[in-house]
Amino acid sequence: MNNYITSYCTIVKHVVYKNEVPVFENRDADLPAFLLSAYQYFGLNYPKFYKMDNLSKLGWLASEILLKGSYIKDYEPEDVGLVLSNANSSLDSDQKYIKSVSDIPSPALFVYTLPNIMIGEICIRNNFKGEDAFFIFEKFDAGFIELYVNNLLNNNTLSACICGWVDVFESDYKAVLFLVEKEERDNAISFSKKNLGGIFDNLVIDKI
Repeated sequence: MNNYITSYCTIVKHVVYKNEVPVFENRDADLPAFLLSAYQYFGLNYPKFYKMDNLSKLGWLASEILLKGSYIKDYEPEDVGLVLSNANSSLDSDQKYIKSVSDIPSPALFVYTLPNIMIGEICIRNNFKGEDAFFIFEKFDAGFIELYVNNLLNNNTLSACICGWVDVFESDYKAVLFLVEKEERDNAISFSKKNLGGIFDNLVIDKI
């Protein structure tokens, strides 16, 4: 059974790409300032964004850009799921929380000491109620993502799935999200290990 990548978004090296097209950049900012500038540039309005950690901000922003112009609202909440992965779990927030413990432990930081909190932020924003999972790998495993998501779609557990990679550790970060659907849309490409890996690798460019 064929499934399709109908949209994809990459955020890396202070540039945001939508379907390989650069749509925003701010190379002079640090990561928090870059994320905020992207949020403002795309005219997003979600007060909870300001309370999120960097991992959740990155994944949330990538999902907003990924879904813009999509047919995601046509699905029932239970028919949309998320399958995400990274290498560093929530280590960026974990370290910040540990530092806060020496003074006054920060509940605001503690909330984000699990990587699947990012999935929760995306689901709350969009009212997604389908199956979700978060996996830790040393590097992006396109073959695993293909197998896992195809199983969810082909067994009718989901009709659409956001999948990919969102990782942050200090100043190093990368997000690559894919919207995968059963239905073939305009400009859709085959959902395959080859295409997942090609998009993940080829969008790491240093020009706009």
